[in-house]
Amino acid sequence: MTTPEKVVALNKRARFDYFIEDTLEAGIVLYGSEVKSLRAGKGSIAEAYASDEGGDELFLINSFIPEYYEAGHFNHNPRRPRKLLLRRRELNRLLAQIRKKGMTIVPLSLYFNERGIAKLKLGLASGKKQADKRQTEKERDWQREKGRLLRDK
Repeated sequence: MTTPEKVVALNKRARFDYFIEDTLEAGIVLYGSEVKSLRAGKGSIAEAYASDEGGDELFLINSFIPEYYEAGHFNHNPRRPRKLLLRRRELNRLLAQIRKKGMTIVPLSLYFNERGIAKLKLGLASGKKQADKRQTEKERDWQREKGRLLRDK
């Protein structure tokens, strides 16, 4: 029997601010104290993004994983860049699209898979304009209102 994925952090704002063209799963390099903190359900990827800081590697920038207090002096920096683990073919494809099309990579969710390994769901995204955001908000409000009308009848 497989256990469902345990979601630690969601980036709800990403789907509002960006058009998500493609999604993929990536591993993430973490210290032990970071894993302990994530297992406790703490962490945020709301302001995070992925960048190719080192040239041929992707890093998760500006994610927040608070210190695990029981770790004592073996703790980590809460906002340090974290290396993302991808297959070389996926990495080359992403880097080409970032550089050529001007797209960005945003994290959508941080979770533990069935084997207990921390994974990050990434979205290849292009930015929305203000009018697109208004349209998204109208559609969301209409779906909410439609649900209320159907539920009341």
